[in-house]
Amino acid sequence: MDHSTIYRWVQRYAPEMEKRLRWYWRNPTDLHSWHMDETYIKVKGRWTYLYRAVDQRGHTIDFYLSARRNSKSAYSFLGKFFNTVKKWQIPRVINTDKAATYGHALSRLKREGKCPVDIEHRQIKYKNNVIECDHGKLKRIIRATLGFKSMKTAYATIKGIEVMRALRKGQASSFYYGQPQGEVCLINRVFGL
Repeated sequence: MDHSTIYRWVQRYAPEMEKRLRWYWRNPTDLHSWHMDETYIKVKGRWTYLYRAVDQRGHTIDFYLSARRNSKSAYSFLGKFFNTVKKWQIPRVINTDKAATYGHALSRLKREGKCPVDIEHRQIKYKNNVIECDHGKLKRIIRATLGFKSMKTAYATIKGIEVMRALRKGQASSFYYGQPQGEVCLINRVFGL
């Protein structure tokens, strides 16, 4: 089988998998503290920024790919983030690195009433070791690809990678009841196979 066939499958089915399985793996398990950070990936030979959020256990909550690293991108990521989670899922603390973009974005969201005003924003670099470690594992997978030619293909591929990593981390384990082939059973159930 040719690698371009597999590439086309990833581009076609990864977004669909993410859409159908989102409910199973995006339910945060730790409502106290979340970690947010961005990492660099190359798209078309240029550096782009992958914003990511994980909970205290390292479970992926959300991600966002942007061409720039600025307050507008952080605002888009956090806005998307607060639009997708339920009120009871919002954490008490959000940990970020020292980048001022998160502070500006959170302040703006609080002013606009899109996020609770009592969320504590901690900018302590060592508190983000959970997500920094997770970035390394993700980049190891991305490095094995032949590279991304566009933002669209990069985002579709990353969706597939994040979904499969979430399943491997056991984020949806409560839905497959301890079965040895649990992930396969979950995929079969969701896609009606």
